[in-house]
Amino acid sequence: QVQLVESGGGLVQAGGSLRLSCAASGRTFSSYAMGWFRQAPGKERDFVAAINRNGGVRYYADSVKGRITISRDNSKNTVSLQMNSLKPEDTAVYYCAAVNAMVAVTTEGEYAYWGQGTQVTVSS
Repeated sequence: QVQLVESGGGLVQAGGSLRLSCAASGRTFSSYAMGWFRQAPGKERDFVAAINRNGGVRYYADSVKGRITISRDNSKNTVSLQMNSLKPEDTAVYYCAAVNAMVAVTTEGEYAYWGQGTQVTVSS
């Protein structure tokens, strides 16, 4: 089992940047594929980015390609989301998720573990 804690959210102006981090407990972090999802008010939770166990494969939602980068540090049990050129439509609660899988996973239902979320608000 793994526990996930997100941090780094906040209020930023459009065009600005934020870096979200997710710290995972346990000694088997490198066994998990990781992902980031987000949920805007009144909307369903959507896929943002995913990374496989060793960080060599990454997938992104079309809406964030070129602006957001997912990375992981297996030595520190962390996964990060660097967000640049932020837009008001990026405003949401961002969730970190983990699944015991070799490949990067983009489907929400396949993730077994979730963090509590961190709020990102982008003002226009």
